[in-house]
Amino acid sequence: MTGNDRLAGQLDPATTVLLTVECQRGVVGEESALPELAGAARSSGALDRIAALVDAAHAAGVQVVHAVAERRPDGRGANSNARLFRAAGRLPVQQLTGTRAVEVADPIAVAEADLVVRRLHGLSPMAGTDLDPLLRNLGCRTLVVTGVSANVAIPNTVFDAVNLGYTVVVPSDAIAGVPADYAPQVLRHSLALVATVATTEEVLGCWKA
Repeated sequence: MTGNDRLAGQLDPATTVLLTVECQRGVVGEESALPELAGAARSSGALDRIAALVDAAHAAGVQVVHAVAERRPDGRGANSNARLFRAAGRLPVQQLTGTRAVEVADPIAVAEADLVVRRLHGLSPMAGTDLDPLLRNLGCRTLVVTGVSANVAIPNTVFDAVNLGYTVVVPSDAIAGVPADYAPQVLRHSLALVATVATTEEVLGCWKA
């Protein structure tokens, strides 16, 4: 079996879910609280490739789930036990529930059949949220993980999914982090040990076949 055959077997539309992680206006959009990360996601082409994957998933009948990080205006339930959380609380753009900041960013299309999983705490869309039971109810066996950041949320998502028994595919050019050369290092030295690393074109080829 070739690598392409193996990937195609993993990406059966009936048992695959495409997940976008924190691809929201307040993170990767023009009004981002994290302009360096937003710039990396856009200048690298990662955001456009995520949009292409979402479009292809819609066309192929692959379920799409968007994972959004947000917080209440009063901060109830949000973490404060790490430097990252405390810094986020001081940023000029806040990921507040119900605001534009927590809407999925352009050019990613959100279809009526898509699911949106929102979290008020933690580092991963998988831990302590509805994501795992939703995936199981959908019959998901393979989770395609895209989005930001390669520094924190993407590795957390991949490790959590693998620990829960899912096969994970990471399109290497559909994630982003800072600095720009950090994502390839994470892919090579960490994520490739537990997930299938492919390119966006390879994934698209499986869904267009």
